[in-house]
Amino acid sequence: MPNPRFRLITLDLDDTVWPCEPVIRAAEEAVLDWLARRAPRLAAVHDRATLRAHRFALMAQRPEIAHDLGLVRRLSIESLLLGLDYAPDLAARLGEQALAVFMAQRNRIEPYPDAAPVLRRLAADFQLVSITNGNADPELTPLAGLFDHHITAARAGAAKPDPVVFDLALRLTGVGSRECLHVGDEPYLDVEAARCLGIEAIWVNRLGRAWPDDLEPPTLTITDLHQLATWLGIPGGGRQSADDA
Repeated sequence: MPNPRFRLITLDLDDTVWPCEPVIRAAEEAVLDWLARRAPRLAAVHDRATLRAHRFALMAQRPEIAHDLGLVRRLSIESLLLGLDYAPDLAARLGEQALAVFMAQRNRIEPYPDAAPVLRRLAADFQLVSITNGNADPELTPLAGLFDHHITAARAGAAKPDPVVFDLALRLTGVGSRECLHVGDEPYLDVEAARCLGIEAIWVNRLGRAWPDDLEPPTLTITDLHQLATWLGIPGGGRQSADDA
C-alpha cells in the first residue's frame, strides 16, 4: 500500500522529469532561424550567447520581472530590435512572435523513460502538481493529463526558492505541508526550499552531482523516479508493466 502520510507530491520538471538543455537549445536555435528571416539585422549581430547575456542583463535591471522568463525573452527581443531602429510597433509584434516560436519548441520535450510510467502510477494514489521556474506546459507535452495542477514562476509571481511557489501548490490542493512531498533536482531551489516550509523533499540526482557541504542531506537521493515509487511503496516499484508498454 502506498505511503499514507502523503496526499500531495509536487515535482520539478526540468532535469527532474525531462532533460532541459536539449529542448532549450533547440528552441533558441528555432528563434534564431526565425529571426534570420523576420529580423535579419538582429540575427546578423546576435547569437544564442549574446541573446542570453542580454536577457540576464535585463533581469538584473528589472528584478521585478526576472521570475517571468517568457516576459523577459519577449522584452529582450523587443529592446534589441528598438536598438537597431526597428519601429516600436514592429519591435513589439516581432517580440511576441519570437516568444511564440520559442514556446512551440519549448514544449517539444522528451521525458526521461521512467517519467510517464511512474507518474501514471503515482497519479492513482496522490495529487500531483508540477512546479517549475521554467515555462514549459506539461499539458502540451507527452505527459498531458498526469498533473492536477501546473505552477510556473510566472503564475506564482515568484521563482523557487520563494515559498510562495510551494504555498500556491498547497492552497490549490487543500493539503498541509506535512502531507506534501517535493521531488526535484536542485539542492537549494527544490530540496532546501521545500524543507524550509516543513515539506519533506527528495533529491533527483540523475547526473551524479555532489550534494552541497553546507546543506543537511536530503531524506532520499534517487537517480530515477522508479526509486521514488519503490520508496513510496508503489507495487512493483513503479517498474513498467505490460499495461504501461
